[in-house]
Amino acid sequence: MAIRREYGVLEKVLGYRFKKPARLAEALMHRSFRYENSGILVDNERLEFLGDAVLSLLSAACVFTQHADMSEGDMTALRARVISGKALAACAQEVGLGKFLRMGMGEERSGGRVRPSNLANALEAVIGAAYLDGGLRAAGKVFDKVIRPRLAAPDDAQEPDNPKGALQEFAQATWKASPTYEILAMAGPAHATEFTVRVVLPDGRAATATGRSKQGAESIAAALLLREVRGA
Repeated sequence: MAIRREYGVLEKVLGYRFKKPARLAEALMHRSFRYENSGILVDNERLEFLGDAVLSLLSAACVFTQHADMSEGDMTALRARVISGKALAACAQEVGLGKFLRMGMGEERSGGRVRPSNLANALEAVIGAAYLDGGLRAAGKVFDKVIRPRLAAPDDAQEPDNPKGALQEFAQATWKASPTYEILAMAGPAHATEFTVRVVLPDGRAATATGRSKQGAESIAAALLLREVRGA
């Protein structure tokens, strides 16, 4: 009953009442709490692993049904944006998840309750806990209440402000790997060197671009490759 009283407010925000509140408690337990308390044998990392997989399915199904005319590449890019660490941390912050986390004193003092990685990981763990508690329907309730509202319109994702970040999210969502960049050539005088850079995805698709800086060339190449994978 103590656990129910402690998390009753959070359950309302999440849109799901846990049949076994202890699962929610485990989802909110940072590993630092376990390290500092000898009687605690679990933390939320295993639930985070499960929640990541469930979240990928739920977000893919949502994008598929909401955007009937969207290409495979665009759907993958949108899903990656919605379930990126940055987006999940924002969702967790909006529902006040940080104040419910249980963590060690060191993590607390270092700003752990507002650390984006802790928030994103905890939200994934909550999705995993809901799945164990009530199956895909239960996890879907949390997804619908907390994450679905952040699904952007297709046009919002066409030209990202940070193409390298968008390509990274796409690769992580699709292969759990990162794109690779390599400098193919450097030409011109030292004060006006032009860099030719190639970026390659894990499936072999690649793009090449030239810019006045290494970072600029990488950004252009990433944007070109994004357009290709989205079928533009």
